[in-house]
Amino acid sequence: MIQVFCSKRGTGKSKKLIELANERILISKGDSVYIDDDARRRMQLRGKIRFIDTNELGVLDSDSFYGLLCGIISQNYDVENVYVDALSNIINQNISGSNNLFKKLQEFSQRYNLSIFINLNCECIDDLPDFIKEYVA
Repeated sequence: MIQVFCSKRGTGKSKKLIELANERILISKGDSVYIDDDARRRMQLRGKIRFIDTNELGVLDSDSFYGLLCGIISQNYDVENVYVDALSNIINQNISGSNNLFKKLQEFSQRYNLSIFINLNCECIDDLPDFIKEYVA
């Protein structure tokens, strides 16, 4: 399952994603991973949630981001939830050009029974490509 949360920059998406991660870890049977391009929020997460700073790992595009996800799962098959904050910042591209990435994420989430929650900055939900609109919560 993929869920996308989108709204304007500065509206509290990151705070809500952190709250969601902290709430779900209490009821989840599996592990959780929070991926961000900024380490400032690391201390806001419960200790059981693994935090990954993509800047430390050189994740620069959608291919390296997908490779990171594959590495996470190959290291730990018990991951149940993945939280991605500011995906467009991580992959350094306009989100409208990420159709292939979202196809891979959908297949990946189904294959490994993952819930993937993604924050996107957008001015208007109507401006999102159709391949993303189907995942908007």
